[in-house]
Amino acid sequence: MEITGLDSRKVLNDAGDNYSKEKVNLFNEIHQHLMEDEKPSDFLNSLSNNHIFQDVPFSMLLKLKETEQSPVHHPEGNVWNHTMLVVEEAAKVRGNSKNPEAFMWAALLHDLGKPDTTRKRKGRITAYDHDRVGAELTKRFLSYFPCKEEFVNDVVSLVRYHMHILYVTKDLPFAKPKEMIQHVDMNEIALLGLCDRLGRENADKNKEEETIQFFLTKLKGLKGMAK
Repeated sequence: MEITGLDSRKVLNDAGDNYSKEKVNLFNEIHQHLMEDEKPSDFLNSLSNNHIFQDVPFSMLLKLKETEQSPVHHPEGNVWNHTMLVVEEAAKVRGNSKNPEAFMWAALLHDLGKPDTTRKRKGRITAYDHDRVGAELTKRFLSYFPCKEEFVNDVVSLVRYHMHILYVTKDLPFAKPKEMIQHVDMNEIALLGLCDRLGRENADKNKEEETIQFFLTKLKGLKGMAK
């Protein structure tokens, strides 16, 4: 199966008989919208009602619609709503990314781990460890397509470390900045993290941009990590 589309050839190898032609074609179509649309969420929302979203791996995205979030931190509602807002923010700045293909797919898949980790604890909705679980699920999602290994690694790494904005700025024990910097460009994480934070209702853009700058300053201040 020949992969068509200039952008898709950057991330996909030519597919053999081991991959579903229908699913690969849909991946290709999603990719084009992620890379070209001003609001990729319009296409993704319409696509989510298609029968193929019932099948793996797209059903992993469909689960986001069933996964609620804390109304304090995410007044926009479920994880799908949040993800669509993040994708919209990412589309605005994808030209600033050094690797826009991986960046846009990471925006779409960044919270793939929330359905499996979301719990209600003492009246609060949490999703602890969703970044680590999400990285594993992202790799599984992409395995259904003939993706290039470098592309997969780049997307997985962005998903794995997207919560490090919070961990680093709050000095949380989950922070592993030196490990992170070995796997992903800190400016790419900062860009995705900003989109993640702005992908909420009533987000304070100035405040979130200050947080991102603080994150980058802290990283650059660590010994041996200045870029």
